[in-house]
Amino acid sequence: MDIFRVFDSLNYLENLKIGIDAAGSAGGIVEGAMSYAGDVSDPNETKYSLDYYLNLANDLVNYGIHILTIKDMAGLLKPKAAKLLISELRKQHPSIPIHVHTHDTAGTGVASMLSCSEYGADIVDAAIDSMSGTTSQPSMGAIVASLDKTNRSTGINLNELQILSDYWEELRGLYRPFESGQLSGSSDVYINEIPGGQYTNLQFQARSLGLSGQWSKIKKAYSDADKLLGHIIKVTPTSKVVGDLAQFMVQNNLNSDQVKEQASTLNFPSSVIEFLRGELGEPIGGFPEPFRSDVLNSRKIKPIKGRPGAEMNPFDFEKLRNELIEKYGENAIKNNTTTDEWNSLLSSAMYPKVFDEYMEHKIKFGDVSCIPTREFIDGLTIGEEVIIDLSKGKQLTLELLGISQVAVDGKREVFMLANGTPRHILVEDKKAMEKVVTREKAIKSKIGQVGSPMQGKVIDIQVKEGDIVEKGQSVAIISAMKMETSMGSPCNGKVSRIVVSNGDNLQAGDLIIEITP
Repeated sequence: MDIFRVFDSLNYLENLKIGIDAAGSAGGIVEGAMSYAGDVSDPNETKYSLDYYLNLANDLVNYGIHILTIKDMAGLLKPKAAKLLISELRKQHPSIPIHVHTHDTAGTGVASMLSCSEYGADIVDAAIDSMSGTTSQPSMGAIVASLDKTNRSTGINLNELQILSDYWEELRGLYRPFESGQLSGSSDVYINEIPGGQYTNLQFQARSLGLSGQWSKIKKAYSDADKLLGHIIKVTPTSKVVGDLAQFMVQNNLNSDQVKEQASTLNFPSSVIEFLRGELGEPIGGFPEPFRSDVLNSRKIKPIKGRPGAEMNPFDFEKLRNELIEKYGENAIKNNTTTDEWNSLLSSAMYPKVFDEYMEHKIKFGDVSCIPTREFIDGLTIGEEVIIDLSKGKQLTLELLGISQVAVDGKREVFMLANGTPRHILVEDKKAMEKVVTREKAIKSKIGQVGSPMQGKVIDIQVKEGDIVEKGQSVAIISAMKMETSMGSPCNGKVSRIVVSNGDNLQAGDLIIEITP
């Protein structure tokens, strides 16, 4: 890998410089990316205007990037806007390569990429036809065919491209269980600006939170949440901040005015508080006030000024390595090579919870990557056989013979042949083991009761009965589909009751903690 696309979720130049320096010092080809929002073709656009992007491009080029990239995460770059932006960038920077990345959520991706090509872009991103469209990239075949026999012909043979498309169309069928169900384009992306990479994830999160019938409300709330946060650039991780706030608003039936009015008392998702604190950097035009101050001051949180990482100590990889070895064993993190060890260290450093879940799964089930995709996703039917390549020259042939009825302990006995030898194991039937738990609900009129704002799981009770707490102090953290929410005390007082435990599943409104004022 020698080409590095460096972007920042707020187009914050000080953050961009860190990535540019790192990639450059490693000898990489540096793509300096401008994340696209708004509409440069709109004469009423005041924040993300043509001048804004031209000035940012000048800063990136002057800092020494090798390729200038426009990262259009939501597919907002309309053909007219593409003409304006690319032609002006080409005038100012006639020699630097220009690369455009987009999504096809609205269905205008092919037209926009053709416009980019016509007015000076050197590279545009596209997807094989069978994997293109909607929240993916625009169709490569359509772009290739449109430019054929012109002075901008790609030189790609459409017949050969079709062979690849046919292959991926067949392979895509194996992953059908993971399809989003999105059947068409959605031009309302020009209103809500939801990034293509987040659009389908947000749909899945909504279903998991019991909001599947309120998708249109969530899209409207996404736009409202973005305005509350100051109309920010939306790309990982700022897009998650907006999405978390949108789902929080729908779950709790809140509009923008109510969120502003109750900013000092609402239990916002942690990502929202972290953004307002300045942990992701400084947004264009600054933070929204007085909303930001209301949220932070009530929780006695001091905002960060400037680049958030500037005051951090260097990361101690040796300490992390020792901790992982103690937790999982040296072979578990190192496997065969030093590269494997660094993969484990970097994964744990950046995504500690995800890495821990991965390691726990690997310790329990082994390396499941050797199981064929369809069988891993769908499982075997009775009488079906599968060959698993465990390692070079070592195979396991499994045939499923039968599955027993569920036992009183929620387990089923699974019978099989493993390389011709009869085997049987007990497997937990998770659905059969699920119990319907009716929990006490928080009474809104009782000021000291802390209730769950949404469906989720308790991941950390931060106090114990008898503790003295202050208003706004975090007393518990719940998590729902990677969205963590810190539950603040609604008043000064004493913790009188804790009615849940870590790991408990909650419904919206369930009582978590009671505090006596």
